[in-house]
Formats: sequence, C-alpha cells, structure tokens
Amino acid sequence: MQEMTDRRFLEDYFDRYKRALFDTNVSDLLVQAAERVRQVKRENKKLLVVGNGGSASIAGHAALDFSKQGGVRSMSFASDALVTALSNDYGYERWVEAALELYADPGDVVVLISTSGRSSNILRAAQKALEMGLDIITFSGFAEDNPLKMAGGLSFWLESRAYNIVENTHQIWLLAICDLVIGQAEYSVS
Repeated sequence: MQEMTDRRFLEDYFDRYKRALFDTNVSDLLVQAAERVRQVKRENKKLLVVGNGGSASIAGHAALDFSKQGGVRSMSFASDALVTALSNDYGYERWVEAALELYADPGDVVVLISTSGRSSNILRAAQKALEMGLDIITFSGFAEDNPLKMAGGLSFWLESRAYNIVENTHQIWLLAICDLVIGQAEYSVS
C-alpha cells in the first residue's frame, strides 16, 4: 500500500518538475540575462549572487561556475564569516545591504534569490542595489505578486509553492545562463 502511495507521490512530484521546466517559458529572459552577464564580463565588472539557506548554496555554486567556467568575476555572499560578522554589526535584516556597500561597484549586477520572494534581507538588498544604480536579476517562486518579483530588473518567477521544486528550478535556470555565457553545455572543468 505504501509503495503505491509513494509511486503516486513521485509521479506528481516529477510532473511538477516537468511543468516548471517545460511549461514555464523563460527562454527570452535567460537570453537577456546571459547578455547582461556577458556585458559584466566585457566590462570587467562583477556578478554578486546572494540567497538564504538553500538559495545561498545555489548562489555559491552559481558564482563559482560563472567565475571558473565562464570567466565572469563573481562572488557569493554565502561566507559564514561575512554573514555572521555583518549580521552581528548591522542585524540580520541588513547584512546583505552592508555587503553590497562593501563589495559592489558601479556596473556590477546583483543576483537575488528567494524562494518565497519575501525574505526581508533580500528585499532590503534589492532596494539598496537599485539605490546604488546596480542592475538586479531576481529569482523567486510562490505568489506571483511577491515583493522580490515586483522589485524590478530581470525577474525569474516559478509558479510553485514547493520549496525544492522552486530552488532546483532556480539552480537550473542560473546554470543555463552560465552555459549560455560559456557557449556550450559540455566542457572541461579543469
């Protein structure tokens, strides 16, 4: 009985991924984001990638791939020392703002990831980035009118309330942008 329940669960679960990847048309946005990242690379600017929790892990992975494979100066704010020091000094709600003040330069692009689109530190970062004249690219899910999606810039949104579906789709989209910048899907990483 449990096996049949598990199989039905998995059928629905993977159908959610199919809808996320094949029924959500983000191709034009992916191309626009890749062109913006190419501009960052041409101008020797930086790509600053940030999120909380699982999104912080995605940010770290993406920043590394953009730097190492894509040749784009990138950094993630997912360092324990950075998060804890700035949270201690400025409060958790403001640590990303403080990091932007320390690391962002004119012409940089900030990638902000929040599954719900409601993380207050990410929303404050979006506002700060815009005040600093920086372009933003956002990744969110859950409600279509979430504040991060409405913040401006290029906005990637997934209609889902399943955390892992949203986070894994964000990762696929971010790494698709990276591979567009590289210009191929298969390459050596050494």
